[in-house]
Amino acid sequence: MIRLFIADDHPIVREGLKNILSNCPDIFLVGETSNGNDVVADCEHNQVDVLLLDISMPGPGFLDIIHRLKVKNPGLKTLVLSMHAEKHYAMRAIKTGAAGYLTKNHSVEELARAIRQVYNGNMYLTPEIADNIVSMMQSENKVYAHEALSDREYQIMCMIGEGKNTHDIAEQLSLSPKTVGTYRSRIFDKMKLTTNAELIRYVIEHNLIQ
Repeated sequence: MIRLFIADDHPIVREGLKNILSNCPDIFLVGETSNGNDVVADCEHNQVDVLLLDISMPGPGFLDIIHRLKVKNPGLKTLVLSMHAEKHYAMRAIKTGAAGYLTKNHSVEELARAIRQVYNGNMYLTPEIADNIVSMMQSENKVYAHEALSDREYQIMCMIGEGKNTHDIAEQLSLSPKTVGTYRSRIFDKMKLTTNAELIRYVIEHNLIQ
């Protein structure tokens, strides 16, 4: 029996996932949460085998969550479920320690297959993600400005690129507006940008968001 934990801040998504996976007799839901701050402790408390982790939730970034879980619970397998552009987020997720990466437009059968595959100790990547990662690894000698960002800076950069303001970002990530402003300044310094318009243009040109 695969003990599954779902971390997603959208109630409709969680209910849909639970309904879908209820038809899989070998997968048993042991818990769920809508807040990134609770994921690590909840997974430890519920003895989870596989964590289905949404990429955007209030609290710490998904990469920070993956890193903490690798330290505190190395036996747990994390499968990232996302709406975001695969090649950039997937690369960071896998490097940090995720066992797989799946976008939300895949079928029910593919989701169940991914859960079973990471539970059995294998990496799960769609052919598209695998090709993208290989391509990025082959061109690592070409360094882009956003690659100098920390995981949290990268997350906030993408949110600014989506047109979100400081207040919205602070609320979604459970940070103070001042802290978000500090991250924004670091991002602009590292990327040598001066305005949000320049950042949005950069994000679009490099296909960093959908």
